[in-house]
Amino acid sequence: MAKDDAPMRAPWGDVAPRLTEITDAVLFDDVWRRPGLSPRDRSLVTIASLISLYRVNELPFHLKTALKNGVTRDEIVETITHLAFYSGWPTAGTAVGIFRKVLAEIDQTHDNEGATNADA
Repeated sequence: MAKDDAPMRAPWGDVAPRLTEITDAVLFDDVWRRPGLSPRDRSLVTIASLISLYRVNELPFHLKTALKNGVTRDEIVETITHLAFYSGWPTAGTAVGIFRKVLAEIDQTHDNEGATNADA
């Protein structure tokens, strides 16, 4: 998975525990760990698919995962730009807005961590 090799986990364990177990075991522990593609490449494929299919609920999680897996911010923007011509301007525009929120959240988290570490 990501550089720290912590496996991804489905976020619905409190509501749908069996769906979570299946998702974790099959998708995150099997499919994402197959040797044919790197986690970075899987992340690029995944975000491209989610953007193209207008899957806005899953996109923030996978954008964060892509960044953890080594996809750069610029590469994500380039992916979105490229997809505008294949999946349409509305999907690209929506993806940019979602990515903006993800980046703001990440930057805010880093700012808070820096303030906490400075106070220690």
